[in-house]
Amino acid sequence: MKIGILKTGPVPDALIADFGEYHDMFEAMLAPYGFDFQVWSVVDGDFPQSLEDADGWLITGSRHGVYEDHPWLPPLEQCIRDIFAAGRPLIGVCFGHQVIAQALGGRVEKYAGGWAIGPKVYHFPDGPRVIQAWHQDQVIAPPEGAVTLAHSDMCEHAALLYPGKAFTVQPHPEFDDGFIQGLMDHRAKGVVPDDVLAEAQGRMGKALDRDAMAAMFAKFFREKEIS
Repeated sequence: MKIGILKTGPVPDALIADFGEYHDMFEAMLAPYGFDFQVWSVVDGDFPQSLEDADGWLITGSRHGVYEDHPWLPPLEQCIRDIFAAGRPLIGVCFGHQVIAQALGGRVEKYAGGWAIGPKVYHFPDGPRVIQAWHQDQVIAPPEGAVTLAHSDMCEHAALLYPGKAFTVQPHPEFDDGFIQGLMDHRAKGVVPDDVLAEAQGRMGKALDRDAMAAMFAKFFREKEIS
């Protein structure tokens, strides 16, 4: 099965040598499941010629906001609607989670409660999972037909299921502690409050439920179901 990855932003230059780009992290996370991958850098205007170019699609995270004015955002939202119409499985993470919701009529805003950074507990129907977070924006109002599957203390709609169509999550199962530390060192200064960074630093080292999330992603790609 071939997964098309739609890349919506770059990794900070200082982290690429150690961690690769966002698509590299997803490929590593899903490596046990035997998928093939192709990447389109939609942030640079590179879009697939046909939705038949891949059997399933994944939209990455980004430093950009879905409500910002970028020339690649309207065609990405149309691409999302086309993927839905074609019935190909779609997964979105962080920015991907948000832009899918927005493209389908949901609302995304900066959360008044501030930033979610580092390992956080997300409550799924089958129990809590610890996943890395790095966001302030979040889905405030899901689109019609979306089912909220997970929440955290700072994010009411942390995972959304669009039955038979898409599965999206706000946190980053593809991130590890090292990458989060790199973001703290190279992207957070002057952006994320110092007390938030200090509190997140104290939670580093928790066991992450990366493998469980990878299994959910793989099942959704193959069966368009998560359980």
